Amino acid sequence: MGSGVHEQQRSLTQGEVLPLTSSSQSEGSYEGMKQTRSVLNSLFSGALAGAVAKTAVAPLDRTKIIFQVSSNRFSAKEAYRLIYRTYLKDGFLSLWRGNSATMVRVIPYAAIQFCAHEQYKRLLGGYYGFQGKVLPPVPRLLAGSLAGTTAAMLTYPLDMVRARMAVTPKEMYSNILHVFARISQEEGIKTLYRGFAPTILGVVPYAGLSFFTYETLKKLHAEQSGRAHPYSYERLTFGACAGLIGQSASYPLDVVRRRMQTAGVTGHTYGSIIGTMREIVSEEGFIRGLYKGLSMNWVKGPIAVGISFTTFDLTQILLRKLHQMGFTR
Repeated sequence: MGSGVHEQQRSLTQGEVLPLTSSSQSEGSYEGMKQTRSVLNSLFSGALAGAVAKTAVAPLDRTKIIFQVSSNRFSAKEAYRLIYRTYLKDGFLSLWRGNSATMVRVIPYAAIQFCAHEQYKRLLGGYYGFQGKVLPPVPRLLAGSLAGTTAAMLTYPLDMVRARMAVTPKEMYSNILHVFARISQEEGIKTLYRGFAPTILGVVPYAGLSFFTYETLKKLHAEQSGRAHPYSYERLTFGACAGLIGQSASYPLDVVRRRMQTAGVTGHTYGSIIGTMREIVSEEGFIRGLYKGLSMNWVKGPIAVGISFTTFDLTQILLRKLHQMGFTR
């Protein structure tokens, strides 16, 4: 037995490497499975969060887009009249027109955004030495911005289609595929990416500040209360604050994006971000033009973001509990 130990030591001193033991291989395999499960959980939770949140505020979102792309002055009274007229003319479900396109876009968008945020947090946490802990402020902001940019880049044409369906009658575009086909044939494939630049410029502060605010409020809550997990109503409140701050910071670029996306059906020829802003300001004024519909966004935005963050967190917690109980693999 002693000679075996000496032989092994001699082998190691000569630069030879012992083969991996079965326990080392099992540990590596377990870590890989754990990481894969974490990614899948994040994708599913994000998709569900986006679908629930957007469906809840779809009528308000559609109304906001209609005002954003028109020169009509926005007010709460006019918004109510538009919703009521739409209901009388086309029925209750017409308030959700374009929501199918929203779901086609928002499910992959939210899944990618939340999953990317978790992965960016893990990568930045490892880089800055905060693995498994709340990131410092700057990396926290960076993780949110990178997550939003990643999701926007991968799903942008679906956002364009959704905007077109929201502002046009159903006779013009019968379904999502019809929108893609008509835009490609009549306006060119490049049109599917019209408004892409303001989208990316807007999503950096929006996603960055939204995730940053939500994560910061959860951190402060844990420090003050001593509870690692906030109650559901607290998560909704944190998410509402995150949505309010994020959307207010990026709103003018959201208006520009909608104008450029719907230029083909509104008769305008918006060509650039600066040009679009100048035209909006000259025709409608700075506040009434670039911030048109913001008050409605202060209603729907916090609700949507609050529901989204809360649904994601609670679904993640549920999936972890199910796994611990042996219901998932």
